[in-house]
Amino acid sequence: MSEYKTIKFKPKQVTKRLLGALSTRARDVMTKRYGLDETGKRMTLEGIGKKYNITRERVRQIENHSIAIIRKSKEYVKEKPAFDELRNFIDTLGGVVSEEDLLNAVGKDKSVKSHVHFLLTIGDEFTKEKEDEDFKHRWHVDKELANRIHDSLKKLYSSLDDDELVVESDMIDNFLNYVEDVNDKYKNEEIIKRWLSLSHKIGKNPLGEWGKAKSSNVSAKGMRDYAFLVIRKHGSPIHFKEVAKAITQYFNKKAHVATTHNELIKDPRFVLVGRGLYALAEWGYISGVVKDVIKKIIEKHGPLPKDKIIEKVLKERYVKENTIIVNLQNPKFFTKDKEGRYHNVDEK
Repeated sequence: MSEYKTIKFKPKQVTKRLLGALSTRARDVMTKRYGLDETGKRMTLEGIGKKYNITRERVRQIENHSIAIIRKSKEYVKEKPAFDELRNFIDTLGGVVSEEDLLNAVGKDKSVKSHVHFLLTIGDEFTKEKEDEDFKHRWHVDKELANRIHDSLKKLYSSLDDDELVVESDMIDNFLNYVEDVNDKYKNEEIIKRWLSLSHKIGKNPLGEWGKAKSSNVSAKGMRDYAFLVIRKHGSPIHFKEVAKAITQYFNKKAHVATTHNELIKDPRFVLVGRGLYALAEWGYISGVVKDVIKKIIEKHGPLPKDKIIEKVLKERYVKENTIIVNLQNPKFFTKDKEGRYHNVDEK
């Protein structure tokens, strides 16, 4: 459960009193511009301009003028407790929070969200930072804290390798190292995750692992990527039928068994290590069929007796010993010396 409590004041009532400071037309423009009717739907400058037969720029002027009037009004002064509560609410969310997270924290009602967004715009103590290549739309009530979080997120991103995946608990700990001198009241899991979600460049995959958003390990886009994440999460070789089942479970994507198998065969990230069993190449498994594995073992360790070859192959493949022996007896690829050690035929 989240640790914050939602706002107690009634946003729609506060908005109604603030709009009372405006003329009828200005009030109507602001209502349409900010979606302050029951639908919660905002109109564009162009749409409002057509209704009143005025230019987009004129609508913008009316909007800015209306905000200025409200801020100077007696109604605005009277609503200070509501703005204070909203400020405290943002602080409980972490002091800097994405617009999406902030409005979702208010509740599910689209109309209420529109009224809160209007109050954020009106309140001169709230600052909106527009979306850019690094971060989402966000609001803050402490410029110094916001800058600190922005800088720390950039440093955290730079510390990640391109395809690195980090479990959520470690990601939180890593980020805490960059913000260790911020107020302790912000150092809880909910707030840290909310801060992490501000970034466009850092993301989380459906398995709860964090990394660079551009990585296929985070933004998975197909069966091969889904399979990679599933096998990685499993942590050991797994049958392709189980991979298909897990893809459906974790990603809500229908994965046909035959299709999944075909995709695993084609991708060098996966190694077939047994009958239908696949591992990740990054785990160090030798690629190829059993004879290829034997050849690479001999290339690496030099001539070896049969028992040593069997021992090493079984670390690479889930096969019967007899399968290894049959391959060793193939004179096209292997020859045995007087000491009973096997060599590759193509050795010089």
